Amino acid sequence: MPLKPSETVLSAKPVAKQPRSETSDGVERGEVSIAFEDNKLAALVFGQYDQNLARIERRLSVSASANGNRVTVKGPLDACGHARRVLENLYARAQQGLPMTQGEVDGAIQESALQGTLFPKDAEVKTNGFAQFSTRKRGPVRARNAAQDHYIQQLRLHELTLAEGPAGTGKTWLAVGYAVSLLEQGVVERLVLSRPAVEAGERLGFLPGDMREKVDPYLRPVYDALNDFMESRLVERGMQTGMIEVAPLAFMRGRTLSNAVVLLDEAQNATSMQMKMFLTRLGENSRMIVTGDPSQTDLPPGQKSGLSEAVSLLRGLEGVGHVAFSEGDVVRHDLVRRIVGAYESAARRAIPGSAR
Repeated sequence: MPLKPSETVLSAKPVAKQPRSETSDGVERGEVSIAFEDNKLAALVFGQYDQNLARIERRLSVSASANGNRVTVKGPLDACGHARRVLENLYARAQQGLPMTQGEVDGAIQESALQGTLFPKDAEVKTNGFAQFSTRKRGPVRARNAAQDHYIQQLRLHELTLAEGPAGTGKTWLAVGYAVSLLEQGVVERLVLSRPAVEAGERLGFLPGDMREKVDPYLRPVYDALNDFMESRLVERGMQTGMIEVAPLAFMRGRTLSNAVVLLDEAQNATSMQMKMFLTRLGENSRMIVTGDPSQTDLPPGQKSGLSEAVSLLRGLEGVGHVAFSEGDVVRHDLVRRIVGAYESAARRAIPGSAR
């Protein structure tokens, strides 16, 4: 009878006759053997051509070999325990019918690292894992790293949340998903999605059509995220009824946004005046989420970003949450993480007096 995931055995001489060994650098090594009850789910956990196991090997510096429904992991003792927790978490996801993408594997690695700490910063992380929310179309959406976990917690706790950081960290995607979850629960009555209509270094000239057709190119990333969490027919119906409103930042002046979730994306391209105007639109029973990447501003040279100013002025204010993502929090693609890291390093070297 195959072992359950929780019945894994860490090798030790008295038990498995596979003694722990110690390398020349003093690192204690061990072995973990784990077997899953369902062969089909085990195949999902291991990935096509064992690609998920290969990813775990690279990230944790262990070796993993699969045979049927059983996998054996060898390496440093702590890393073996970490790999066991990762595999158990992935198997639990597979049992729930949740997707098993490379990003989910990375998320399981990050989450398992916190679960394995003796004194985690947040006790909930150890017992319940990373924070999550649910939407009808996508089901449970769980944070993939500690920064995203903190982000979701801030969204829950505060009326206004400011999120800044590099591209690919999930700032906009999670904000839209959380907004959709509040709408579906009936906590709010509508979504208001906005973005400054600023070109990325190009002048597109006159755009034909009505207001929606003119601003659609600028708001396409928000639409993409919206369609990830809602059926396209419901998105279209919501926009026709006014339950979902997509508008450029310039059209916000003079409004009071009550019973709504209001999202401002690409906020680094908002001026100081625009940001103040936007933030003061917050009405009763509403939430505001402001996201942006200060390193990718398209404002004219010398113009101060409204996002950077808002963070410096409002951080720590009662009712205001703040999350700062870093290059290590990029979840879009491994190459994107490395690209962001290269640009960040170059920017640091360009600062006078910085270490070279």
